[in-house]
Amino acid sequence: MPETPDETKKTIRTFAAASFLNDMGSDIIAPVWPMFVTQVLHANMSALGLLDGLGEALVSLSQAISGYISDRIRKRKVFVWTGYLCGSASRLGYAAAAAWQHLIPFKILDRLGKMRGAPRDAIVADISADQNRGRHFGLMRAMDNLGALFGITTCILLLNIVGMRLLFALAAIPSVIGAGLVFARIKEAGPSERKIYRGMSLRHIDRNLALYFAANAVFALGAFTYSFLLIYAKMSGFKVGLVPVLYLIFTAAAALLSLPFGRLSDRIGRKPVLFMSFGFWALVCLGVVAIRGMVLLPLVFVLFGLHKAALDPVQRTIVAELGPPEFRASLIGGFQLVVGLCALPASLGAGWLWDHVGRTAPFWLSAGLTAVASLMLLFVRERPRQTPVPEPGPSSR
Repeated sequence: MPETPDETKKTIRTFAAASFLNDMGSDIIAPVWPMFVTQVLHANMSALGLLDGLGEALVSLSQAISGYISDRIRKRKVFVWTGYLCGSASRLGYAAAAAWQHLIPFKILDRLGKMRGAPRDAIVADISADQNRGRHFGLMRAMDNLGALFGITTCILLLNIVGMRLLFALAAIPSVIGAGLVFARIKEAGPSERKIYRGMSLRHIDRNLALYFAANAVFALGAFTYSFLLIYAKMSGFKVGLVPVLYLIFTAAAALLSLPFGRLSDRIGRKPVLFMSFGFWALVCLGVVAIRGMVLLPLVFVLFGLHKAALDPVQRTIVAELGPPEFRASLIGGFQLVVGLCALPASLGAGWLWDHVGRTAPFWLSAGLTAVASLMLLFVRERPRQTPVPEPGPSSR
């Protein structure tokens, strides 16, 4: 791993640029994905929930496996650039799909591309200190969201010109460039310089970390995908061409505030920021239930952006700090596995409730689960912060 400050900056900047490009590509299609599935391919909300939930579950599985293997072989970089290429190839498959069932193998390929997540996060955690780890993860999320802003803007500008299918194909290009950047600019030590670990086991997860996993799993059971918010907005009166604007509002809020929330967590601790994130999501759910009509609905997407801006820089950072450093990739991947496996029943259940009970039912359930998760989080202890030891001055002996 990089050791000098210049090498650390180069690594962080390269990952930030690659994150920008990949999210630009994925968010060219994200604002119209639920409409593509339900209108172009004629799927119902349960099918949409299945696709999105399956995708999130596979994200967790791919990150857990890649994290474990990455720790075993002490290699990270290959998972990152390969993951970007998988995401790029999947978008070409989406563009060619003739029925919603055809999306399943390409959704699998897309989500397997998330194999990059745990190894990349382990690299970032390894080269960071307590005083800047939150800032570094916040920068990653800020660049993710900035790339998303460019992607959404591209979607809005091109949707009515090229149509959804060609738009999906064009979205493959930025991730290919991101993969090339990581391949060319990130350097790793050779195998002879690395120790081969036997691998992580459950004994490396103490009761405190297990409770943190459980609290986030409960939250994830209610945290269905953004697709439900976009479909809700469309049913509330927004035209298809305007729905991406709401997604843009959400992403802009997340992009602007991810880095500030990361820095805030460096100052006041990770848990308070995570509590804020849970609170913002509860307000999203209650806002959907309470708001009638279109006028105040953009506020819900602002709150959704605040939720993501506060959640992403700290959720995995806490895992990296509570567990043994040599197993960071495995722990981050395991955490994503637990959370992601909960995403499948979350989105499936939300789709079923939407179709059979009512469109506000998933939001009521999610608000309740968020309250339970917040209560559990109260009993999680953060690791004591480490302060750097100042070097002796010229007159010190």
